[in-house]
Amino acid sequence: MEQCTGFLQGDLEVKEPVLNAPRVRNLINFTPLRYPGGKGKLAAYVKRLLKDNNLLDGQYAEPYAGGAAIALELLFHEYVSEVFINDISQHIHAFWDSVLNHPENFCKTIAETPINVSVWDKQKAIFARPNEHSKFDLGFATFFLNRTNRSGILNAGIIGGRAQAGSWGIDARLNKDELIFRIMSIAKIRHRINLFNLDAIDFMTEINPSLSDKSLIYLDPPYYKKGRDLYYDFYKHESHSVVAKFVDEHLKKRNWIVSYDNVPEIKNLYRNHRFGIYAIGYSARSHGAGSEIMFFSEDMNISPLVGAVKAIEGFGIQEILTA
Repeated sequence: MEQCTGFLQGDLEVKEPVLNAPRVRNLINFTPLRYPGGKGKLAAYVKRLLKDNNLLDGQYAEPYAGGAAIALELLFHEYVSEVFINDISQHIHAFWDSVLNHPENFCKTIAETPINVSVWDKQKAIFARPNEHSKFDLGFATFFLNRTNRSGILNAGIIGGRAQAGSWGIDARLNKDELIFRIMSIAKIRHRINLFNLDAIDFMTEINPSLSDKSLIYLDPPYYKKGRDLYYDFYKHESHSVVAKFVDEHLKKRNWIVSYDNVPEIKNLYRNHRFGIYAIGYSARSHGAGSEIMFFSEDMNISPLVGAVKAIEGFGIQEILTA
């Protein structure tokens, strides 16, 4: 198992090859959290957008960070200089606060905590009463449930059920060694991560004046149709409408993208903006591919879609098909 102490002083990779040196471990997956929606699969496309819009080495902000998969990949691959991640969830914020401010203690807790139904019950009780526990304990409970619940959904049941009679056990998605490695890797670049626990609009209002022209804001609000099923914190129509209005009125001079489930209500809210429709697969909603929609700010160059997603409409697909 990766050592929890002393890791921050080491390098993640060897700059020059060394004869007979032990193999250097690569960081392939970046976030310690499993998150419904598979947003991390869009990382390659966000990288392409940054390149095509001359936004490299700038700033990147996520009002709905969740697992922050894209933000972390952009940092580790040196596409941006710093990131601003926000989540209104008390639970998710407690997790990131613990990882960024107490990484070695968090990893020690991972290493020493058994993975069984009894511990799950204890962590579930902490999760259910957040104000009765420390931020660190709440952050760990959130992490434990995320890694041991079905599809990573915080209000779902245990992988394998309480009887643990299924093909997959409670520990199927909690690889201690790998997750400790990710957390300690994140700790090495924590000075480039700005963490917030605000309402999305309050967050954007606060950081907007300080962002440089070389910045990108990626809004990925809870899904319109199945948000209640997938997320502990979800929106009603009025909240989606308020966010759309804020984007229209206050982000006119910013580079931004917004992604959602592809439904008529969302298309109507963002009817004055260019968009692309794509398919992305993930298990939390179905075993098939979900149809998603992405909207773009007025002056952004819309890049052709790349990565583990399939363009359905927009993204230059019409030009490609008729070429």
